[in-house]
Amino acid sequence: MQQVKLDKIVGGGQAIGTLDDGRKVFVWNGLPRETVEFDISKKKSNYLEGIASNITNPSPDRIPPQEPDSYLSTSPWQMMTFNAEQRYKSQLISEAFELHHVEMPKSNVYSDEIQFGYRNKLEFSWYGDTDATSGVDTLDLAFFRRGSKGKVIVDGSKLAHPNINTLARSIRDLLRTKPVTARNLKTLLIRSDQHGNCVWQLYIKDKITNLITPAEAAELPSRGGEVIFSNPKSPASVITERLESFGNTTLTDTILGTTFHYATEGFFQVNIPVYEQALQDMKSWIPADRPTVDMYSGVGTIGLTIGSPDTVLVELNEHAVREMQRNIADLGRSATAVLAASEQALEHITSERTIILDPPRAGLHADVVARLLDQAPERIIYLSCNPTTQARDVALLLEKYQITHTQGYNFFPRTPHIENLVILDRK
Repeated sequence: MQQVKLDKIVGGGQAIGTLDDGRKVFVWNGLPRETVEFDISKKKSNYLEGIASNITNPSPDRIPPQEPDSYLSTSPWQMMTFNAEQRYKSQLISEAFELHHVEMPKSNVYSDEIQFGYRNKLEFSWYGDTDATSGVDTLDLAFFRRGSKGKVIVDGSKLAHPNINTLARSIRDLLRTKPVTARNLKTLLIRSDQHGNCVWQLYIKDKITNLITPAEAAELPSRGGEVIFSNPKSPASVITERLESFGNTTLTDTILGTTFHYATEGFFQVNIPVYEQALQDMKSWIPADRPTVDMYSGVGTIGLTIGSPDTVLVELNEHAVREMQRNIADLGRSATAVLAASEQALEHITSERTIILDPPRAGLHADVVARLLDQAPERIIYLSCNPTTQARDVALLLEKYQITHTQGYNFFPRTPHIENLVILDRK
């Protein structure tokens, strides 16, 4: 165990300090100005990663986490006040742009002040052991321990809608009556709509038929679910084969008065009330008389709510595009759905269109940036889940653009994740 004084919060969510030998150390469960003892979780030649186990001079921002056993797995910022979280997120946005030498107004971070129970999606792992007394295999819901391959047993998460936790425990209890162990199981994915209606997907590593019967599925507190065989060679919960399906596995939600359908495994926003605020802010920057292109559009929640009457939606995921097309038809819209990676649909970025960008954490593909600079549309609306890559992209776009407006959003309270909006207008 080593000791270090921590200096600041960095973009990954850890606090950083410098050891006596000059190496940097990135520490979870630490706050600026604290001196901590930490357990090493990763060791490299020029830096360490670790988890603080003893705080010798706690920061005034430190509070007891609500889930002391599992919070580091899901929401590692539970140990700071919410005011501190808001402050650090604002600082991280500013620092990301400063790193790329981009001058921008200070970006405040919007929050609806709801810190727990906001997540409408959660994925559980499984943990099993052999009881020393009975010799019977145990089966529990679990999350991976941060910084290790171990797991921590849980009954749910305070971040999730309560109905998600209730359903997870019901499925766990049902599987405890079955001839199955944690070694046969991969993950349990549960989603809920804004009314608390839940659907589930149980991903398993072995092709076990009739694991859950229709009668048993009907007794679960959900509207539907699936048992899915997932290639055990893949660490992710990929759909290799759908083994069983029960009830209705499609969810429906309303965003700014527009109804959307989405699949259990598809992408959909996790915190809808804060997302709606971001959409309202973005809408004020979209001219109604110009065609709109919504790149990285998912099921169309941006383009179909705030886009102009003439909107093109570009999305790579075929499942999302399937739901997007259904949404377009149900809404009676004339929008165009395009199944393609954004860098393979560059012809839709033209000078007369307003461009909406909401890329994954990696940011914009270099070809997308090049096309934007070549066509120079009048306005670009760029919402990002990673201010660091957003700042990189904006720095390149400033060749022909200027920043008109910025606004941060706390879509994921009690975690380090940040959303940031930048409005770019052609010079």
